[in-house]
Amino acid sequence: MSLQSLIDNALAATPPGRIVWVALSGGLDSCLLLSLACDAARRFPRPIHALHVNHGLQRAADGFENHCRRLCSRLGVPLFIERVRIDPQAGLGLEGAAREARYSAFARRVEPGETLWLGQHASDQAETFLLAALRGSGVRGLAAMPRTRDWRGRRLQRPLLALTRRRLERDAVRRELQWVEDPSNDDLSLDRNFLRHGVMAQLRTRWPQAETSLARAATLVGEADALLEELAELDLASAGGNPAELPLAMLAALSPARQRLLIRHCCRRLELATPPVRRLEALLEQLAARRDARVCIAWPGKAALDAEASDAEARLWRGHLYLHASSVSLDAAWQSCWDGKRSIETPFGHLSGSLERDDGGSVAVTLAPRRGGERMMLAERGSRDLKRLLQEASVPPWRRNQLLLAFDRETLVAVLDPLEETTLYQAPGWRVRNIRVLKR
Repeated sequence: MSLQSLIDNALAATPPGRIVWVALSGGLDSCLLLSLACDAARRFPRPIHALHVNHGLQRAADGFENHCRRLCSRLGVPLFIERVRIDPQAGLGLEGAAREARYSAFARRVEPGETLWLGQHASDQAETFLLAALRGSGVRGLAAMPRTRDWRGRRLQRPLLALTRRRLERDAVRRELQWVEDPSNDDLSLDRNFLRHGVMAQLRTRWPQAETSLARAATLVGEADALLEELAELDLASAGGNPAELPLAMLAALSPARQRLLIRHCCRRLELATPPVRRLEALLEQLAARRDARVCIAWPGKAALDAEASDAEARLWRGHLYLHASSVSLDAAWQSCWDGKRSIETPFGHLSGSLERDDGGSVAVTLAPRRGGERMMLAERGSRDLKRLLQEASVPPWRRNQLLLAFDRETLVAVLDPLEETTLYQAPGWRVRNIRVLKR
């Protein structure tokens, strides 16, 4: 199959009428991909847009941007520029910080439901595979870059992933295509460049097909990773299907490897950071803790590159393992007045919804956390102790101090759970509707 036919097929598979974005750096891969996409769009009409991220890390950055402007002008493609700032002190290294900023720019510009094409090829894939292996990565890391994946509601694709750079360069020269070379690609202090110019060059002298073979190995590992995800999903279904709450008895019946697999899978489902090896092993050791033990193991989130992974906690309670984002520290002195209509700021984020009186009267309540000793009037049950009600409702202890209580003067009229965006209780004559929290 010709390179143009490959791109034609990829474009034809995208939804008609939806924008296909091409991440345009100005280098060989992205310039060729944009050129091929424009040719394909004549046969399979789709709106093609280019997106250039200016990292501002070197003097040549403006030259890259100008080259992209000239190319898009010649091709008749709308070009969008995203200028980003890189924080090399963020603990990610220069390459990691640049990648985080780049993906954040993609998320700002590309709308959910649209497609983003990236120009990575088999040579990039081989380098990524080797880097992952040298870092001691597991199956997911060794799978390197998928050709297609859903990413924050967008479709992210790498149509050139099966082709080596040498193959792409031949086609670009045949098309008389111009591109720019990034001077930082010669910086051997960067891990990827060290592999590219040193290790990979040596490997090719002995194994000419080294790049293709390593990229193929990454593809096979990716298939294994997909099978493991299917296994984890089957185990999750056997555990009741709720990734945030796993029965300890079911976990105990699994081998340690499947326990680790299931917990990581649940964290990904919940958009939580996956636990580091040592934290995960500590958690598995605690699974046999006595029923009344107050176990809490926490770990930090990482930079949100592939998902907005939050800081996470694992807790044991009443025979279950609970996985959730790190608890919000709610100041016992916090309170806020609410008219039941306008959205208000809370420690959990921006809360919206409505609180109404059945008699149509005006609402002026105070939202506050639990302080202990509260009682609430419930229909057909009379006055009840809130602590007892929360125990009856099986609200975990750490969640009881994350509730917002609505007081009409001294009377408790509603108990809101902002993290679950629901109402636990409402007093007779009051009605809560559509509680939502826009999290920070």
